[in-house]
Amino acid sequence: MDRDETGTLDEALLRLHRTGPEFEDWLSNHGPMAVEALVRHGEGARVHRWLDGYARRLEERPGRYDRITEENREERLGDPRYLADWAVYFEERLAERPWREVLAAWWPRLLPGIAAAATHPVIRVGHAVRVLLRDGENEPRRAELAHGLGYWAARHQPLPVGVVPLPAPVGAGHALRAVPPVADRSGGIRHRLAQLSEVPAWVEPGTVAPDGVPERLDELVRGATGYYASHAHGQPVMLVHAATAPNAVRRTLPALPRELWPASLLWAWSASAAVVAAYAPADGPHRPPDAAGVTGEELFARAAAHGDEHAIKLVDTVLDVAADRAGDPLPLGAGLRAVELIEPVS
Repeated sequence: MDRDETGTLDEALLRLHRTGPEFEDWLSNHGPMAVEALVRHGEGARVHRWLDGYARRLEERPGRYDRITEENREERLGDPRYLADWAVYFEERLAERPWREVLAAWWPRLLPGIAAAATHPVIRVGHAVRVLLRDGENEPRRAELAHGLGYWAARHQPLPVGVVPLPAPVGAGHALRAVPPVADRSGGIRHRLAQLSEVPAWVEPGTVAPDGVPERLDELVRGATGYYASHAHGQPVMLVHAATAPNAVRRTLPALPRELWPASLLWAWSASAAVVAAYAPADGPHRPPDAAGVTGEELFARAAAHGDEHAIKLVDTVLDVAADRAGDPLPLGAGLRAVELIEPVS
């Protein structure tokens, strides 16, 4: 991003930091993620107009409840009463230490709760880290990382790690299609994820060395976008996160010590598989859209004009996959499916 684009993003983040991480009970504030993607893909001119409309749905940043300290932080992990206090805690830590050190210290503590708030906190952290790695740090960007980590800590929701091997899965996409659905899918994601006692294992602990983690994460994100292209009709909004959550882990990987990479792969798989278990369509796959002749630039322009934050995020992830899979139309088909099925912003 050039200086004008990064300035637009920083202005948008400052606006968004006056709002809370949730609204209307516990819907996640997607603003920071969406504006980062818009600016990243050359749609910075839309940002403030888009934000003007989106901000009408948001609520003010919640008030403080009680201070998070080194002594009480473990007992307050996963307690949403401390939404504001956790953000302040990380703002203080990031003022004291380099952001990579703070991230490395907290990443292994937060990873088992990757399902927090339907995986939105880890996705928000992934967008924040992408900016810090590519464009450098300043106060709004450090604050965004603090807000993402704080949201994750306050909504921390543990998932079971993969313990039951899948029946001879070939590739991440096949593994996702083999994940059994939860029994009762009548409620929201918290109700559905609460039914998970175990997540099938695509990658077993100790079987992938750090050097092999980036490639396996890339495979997982590719598999999840392919799954979305054929299965999004099950729930086109929620199934977005089966792809965007592991991609957030992939984006964060270069900022982490290598010894944390294998666990990152395991929990990224658990998050993706859990979303699929919660929202896999009952009628099986549909034919993916034909994306022949569609360019990534054209697809993101469609998502930006569509305006829905989930479509923007999904296409942002699709373009990461497409960049590594030149000539493969399936990832772009996933983006087309999101724009087709998710209700556009009027």
